[in-house]
Amino acid sequence: MISRLRGIVLEKNPPLVVLDIQGVGYEAQVSMQTFYTLPAVGEEVQLYTQLVVREDAHLLFGFSSREERETFQALVKVSGIGAKSALGILSALTSDELATAIANEDIKRLTAAPGIGKKTAERLVLELRGKLVGNNHNDSLLIPAVNSQHDDIINTLIALGYSDKEARSACKNLPEGTDISEGVRLALKNML
Repeated sequence: MISRLRGIVLEKNPPLVVLDIQGVGYEAQVSMQTFYTLPAVGEEVQLYTQLVVREDAHLLFGFSSREERETFQALVKVSGIGAKSALGILSALTSDELATAIANEDIKRLTAAPGIGKKTAERLVLELRGKLVGNNHNDSLLIPAVNSQHDDIINTLIALGYSDKEARSACKNLPEGTDISEGVRLALKNML
């Protein structure tokens, strides 16, 4: 595994960067967030990397910080998100912005990333909620979950195939403290 590279920037062509490391040129794909932090050609840079081995290629991805690499690693574990999609998400959102969007279940913000539709955004929220909080250095941006049972009811409805908007609308008038199974039953009844 190649974990980190330090070398001289030879080429910068978004999303690719080529680093000269003791006479060997390493090509890495980087997010636009990382690309904008790169120094000029001819200067030294350090990138945290992730090697992705596919049947037809070995691809190296570079990141300006460990947090961005950890976010990338979490993203590619989500079903339906490949390395290219993860890089696209990290080009549109910083690690902190992504963690905040997921914690706040901000589907609209997530769909702003290239190639991410509503269903994929909902899957990101479902699979990554609580897993990216450690990457967020400004926890005050997160909106705390006031009613975790309420959130569980909404997530159950999303898992059943309803949209985030439909699920929230159906749960709007549920009484406080409703348990999950009763809440799902009442929410489904509200949808009729």
